[in-house]
Amino acid sequence: METRYFIRFFTIISIAFFIFGCSTSTAHRITNLRSSSVINTPVHNSSHHLTDTPLHPLDPLTVPEINKIRSILSAFEPFSSSFPSINTLSLDEPDKSQVLGWKPGEQLPTRRASVESVLDGQTHLLTVDLDIGVVTRHVVSIGSGYPMLTTEDQTTALEVLYSDLEFNKSILARGVDFNDLVCGSSSPGWYGADKEGKRIVKVQCFSGQNTPNYYMRPIEGLTATGDVDKREVVKITDTGRSIPIPKETNTDYLYSTRSQFPEPNPMSMEQPKGPSFIVENGHIVKWANWVFHIRPDIRAGMIISQAMIHAENGEYRSVMYKGFASEVFVPYMDPDEAWYFKTYMDAGEYGLGATAMALLELNDCPRYSYYMDGVFASADGRPFIRPNMICIFERYAGDIGWRHSEIPVMGFDIRESRPKVTLVARMVASVGNYDYIFDWEFQTDGVIRIKVCVVLFRGRHKQIVTLITQLKMC
Repeated sequence: METRYFIRFFTIISIAFFIFGCSTSTAHRITNLRSSSVINTPVHNSSHHLTDTPLHPLDPLTVPEINKIRSILSAFEPFSSSFPSINTLSLDEPDKSQVLGWKPGEQLPTRRASVESVLDGQTHLLTVDLDIGVVTRHVVSIGSGYPMLTTEDQTTALEVLYSDLEFNKSILARGVDFNDLVCGSSSPGWYGADKEGKRIVKVQCFSGQNTPNYYMRPIEGLTATGDVDKREVVKITDTGRSIPIPKETNTDYLYSTRSQFPEPNPMSMEQPKGPSFIVENGHIVKWANWVFHIRPDIRAGMIISQAMIHAENGEYRSVMYKGFASEVFVPYMDPDEAWYFKTYMDAGEYGLGATAMALLELNDCPRYSYYMDGVFASADGRPFIRPNMICIFERYAGDIGWRHSEIPVMGFDIRESRPKVTLVARMVASVGNYDYIFDWEFQTDGVIRIKVCVVLFRGRHKQIVTLITQLKMC
């Protein structure tokens, strides 16, 4: 990809936060252009941080609950003979008034799940009531708008393409070895009225010869349009055979292969008495003068709810009811046939939780971090674990939180300096060749600092864009 495309991306990237404010067997390799497949951890390997029983109205769906939802859908008449593909399954939150009125120890409000599924080319939107074990809402979506693609959907699109004679001739003509071929499908899009209501995707390919960074070696001018539900290639655009594939020189970003520059000596923050925050019931975080609820989410990645700060009257004051990344919008804005459709919505189309990676201890998160797993549903409705998806830790960067000194001549010997220690909730989503690092930082002065760092590798070099916003106590 050329530099100008990256400049455009970094100039116009928009990351919005939605906050309810102060309240009361083939040689080909398969990938997704924005979301590579991630190995899911089987449920039996779940960590001790998971619980089989929800203890708060906003707790995520548990493994038993997801299994129950699958059983309910299996008995639901439209799906009794053929189980649908589950594209998204998440908690359908209770009304805000119910959440605010609930007290620990009381019975939880009705537990419900929101489901998007596809069967026989139709998108079904459902609400499942877990308390009574029935589907209470069922709508068949008509018109534009499509759920996230499952891994099976992506595989289908590519398998159909790999069997297409015209496509294979083009790959051979370009001199690409099929063992080095890496192809991926983007999300479904709208490509004309005659394709309305169909899940149409664009597929593009790369050469992974001698480099793990195949995004730097695109096969320009070759774009396939496919119908996921009909399992057929609709159109192949092949206009760039004269465009050479970039060389693999200096594209390998792996630490073990790049030039070795002097590295800083290792550092470690020690907490002899251990961390000063606690996590109750798996999702309630208490630290300093803060308390809030946190949960993993398939779409938003990480949701912070009911963030409250200790007030002077001894009670907790609400700062934020709910906060999460609503969308990560990445429009490339190039009218070329092979580029115009690249207007990604990385949260809604691929899922920040679905693309979240297991965090690496001591590198992604410091010592004494608390790790939280994500529990999601696969395309067949069965639960799987995304381990170490979120980490929570205290941070001290050498900043001063407060200080004052008095001149001794005035009779006062005061030299006081207080370190600025903050609490951070972090997750990382790897959407294609973009790594999004999300930090929610809680400060003792009532400020929530939201930081999103976007890391994109171009060969051995990295470009970083950081967005920072703050939410202050009202």
